[in-house]
Amino acid sequence: MSVQYSNTPLPTEGLGEELLQKTFDTLREQGKKALIAYVTAGDPSLDATEKIVLSLSGAGADVIELGIPYSDPLADGPVIQQASQRALKAGTTLEGILALVSRLRPQTKAPLVLMTYVNPILQYGVERFMSKAYAVGVNGLIIPDLPVEEWVLVEEAAREHRIALLPLVAPTSTGERIKKICALARGFVYCVSLTGVTGMRTGLSNNISEFLARVREVTTLPIAVGFGISTPEQVQTLKSRCDGVVVGSAIVSLLAKVGTGAEGLAQVRDFVGSLRRALDS
Repeated sequence: MSVQYSNTPLPTEGLGEELLQKTFDTLREQGKKALIAYVTAGDPSLDATEKIVLSLSGAGADVIELGIPYSDPLADGPVIQQASQRALKAGTTLEGILALVSRLRPQTKAPLVLMTYVNPILQYGVERFMSKAYAVGVNGLIIPDLPVEEWVLVEEAAREHRIALLPLVAPTSTGERIKKICALARGFVYCVSLTGVTGMRTGLSNNISEFLARVREVTTLPIAVGFGISTPEQVQTLKSRCDGVVVGSAIVSLLAKVGTGAEGLAQVRDFVGSLRRALDS
């Protein structure tokens, strides 16, 4: 089956890492924080994902993170692992996800970030992937299994095609390592709120404030916090300590329960709206 790309001209301001910077700058000027919403692309289908993304954006998500399903997702907990398996069974491919981005780009001003593992990029071809990603409107890239020591594999092509590489910084990172990671980051720095994999948690780490303060000392880039954030109360607790929060498993879990019909998407919008209100209150 051939992959269909959008014939609608892409807005110039929707291309490249500049849209991420512009989004965070605008939110800062407004005294707001970024809500970054994650969804697994292709779960339950790419057509459904298109509707989901537009619903998330319309409900107040400032940045959309699209997870590329992978057979061995080391950084993901059970909820996203199961979503990845459903997406792969549905026939989701990297080429299909790039086509999805090309359809989404003219429909939303929200930056679109891909979260993937390094093998799909290498198999597709690094230069080919970055070139196509920029062409369809991808703004940033998260590769959780690629340590900064190996960024040489992708960094040059990413910079050439203005795709922001968004590194993960863990609470266990030393001061020197945090400094090294932040020096290579573009767009924003993704701070992992706890050790382990993605997934909903009942509480936040007691050391989160100290960790975020250490990161803030060595970078002027926006700081976003993810992994384990799933409730408006957690969002409200974190908002004074960062520039954005990432919510993923809670959204993916809710979608699995309520489906992607009109009623299900309305429930997802209500949930995202509650997160937005917690950030803005």
